[in-house]
Amino acid sequence: MAERSDSGGVRVQVLLSFSAFSRPTTVPAGAGPGVLKETFLSVYGHRVDVVRNKCVLQIYSDEWGQYVDVPEGFTVVNKCKLRLVPLQSQATPLGNLSPDTTAFLCCDMQERFRPAIKYFDDIVIVGQRLIQGAHLLGSPLIVSEQVPKGLGSTVPELDISDATVVFPKTKFSMVLPDVEAFLATYPHVRSLVLFGVETHVCIQQTALDLIGRGYEVHVVADGTSSRSMVDRMFALKRMAHCGIIISTSESVLLQLVEDKEHPKFKAVQSLIKASAPESGLLLHA
Repeated sequence: MAERSDSGGVRVQVLLSFSAFSRPTTVPAGAGPGVLKETFLSVYGHRVDVVRNKCVLQIYSDEWGQYVDVPEGFTVVNKCKLRLVPLQSQATPLGNLSPDTTAFLCCDMQERFRPAIKYFDDIVIVGQRLIQGAHLLGSPLIVSEQVPKGLGSTVPELDISDATVVFPKTKFSMVLPDVEAFLATYPHVRSLVLFGVETHVCIQQTALDLIGRGYEVHVVADGTSSRSMVDRMFALKRMAHCGIIISTSESVLLQLVEDKEHPKFKAVQSLIKASAPESGLLLHA
C-alpha cells in the first residue's frame, strides 16, 4: 500500500519499532537499509545509544510469524513492519589508535578545582603533554569548562589556544548537544582520549555517554583525578568493566605515532622524555 506525497513521489507506510516503542511513518518507495536506518534515527535518535553499524535491521515475516534480518539488496515496496535491534557486543575493544581517527577531550581543568583535587598539579603536567601531542598530530581537541563564570577558565599552564572548540557547560558529562553536533562534523573519528576532572563524576559520565554512542574511549589514568582517591579508584574500575580503555599518556602518544619512522616521532618523544610525575595516583589506580 502506497501513497503519493505532495512533491509527487510515492511513499510507503511503515511501522518502525525500537525497544518497547512503535511509530508509524512513511518512506520513499524503494528505500533501502541506509534510508531506513536514517529514518529510525530521526524518529528514535534520542533513544538509540549505539552507532548505526552496531544495529541490525529486521522486517516482520508473515511466513515465519516473526522478525527476520532484512536480506541483502532489500528495498521497501509494500507496507511493512520494521525494527532496529542494537547489538550489545561483548568483544573486548583492542584500543588501537590512529591520529586520523582520534580526538582528545580535556574536561574541566579549571583553577577553582586546583586546591580540592588530589595531585592536581601532576595531572596538569600530563594534560600539557596530551594537548601538545594532539596539536603535533593534528587531532581535534575539545575542551569543556564547568560553569566558567563561577569556576574560572582552564588553568593557564594548559595552552588551549589551538583547541578546536571550547564549550562551557553545567551538565557533568561533556556529551552536550553542541558537542555531539561538533563530533558529527568529524565522522572519521572513532576513538576519544579523555582526561581531566573529576574521575568519578564528569570523566565517568562523559566516558559512559560516549561509549554508549559507539565511540571507543580511552581514559588517561595519569591525567585524571578526584577529591577522593576512593571515588577515583572505583570509577576507573567501573569504567574498565564497561569496556572503556584505561591507559596512560605515554602509552597513548606512542601508540598514535606507532613507528620510529613517523614524521612526528621525535617531537612526541621530546614530550615524554621526562616521565610523567610519579604521584600518589599510582597507589589508587
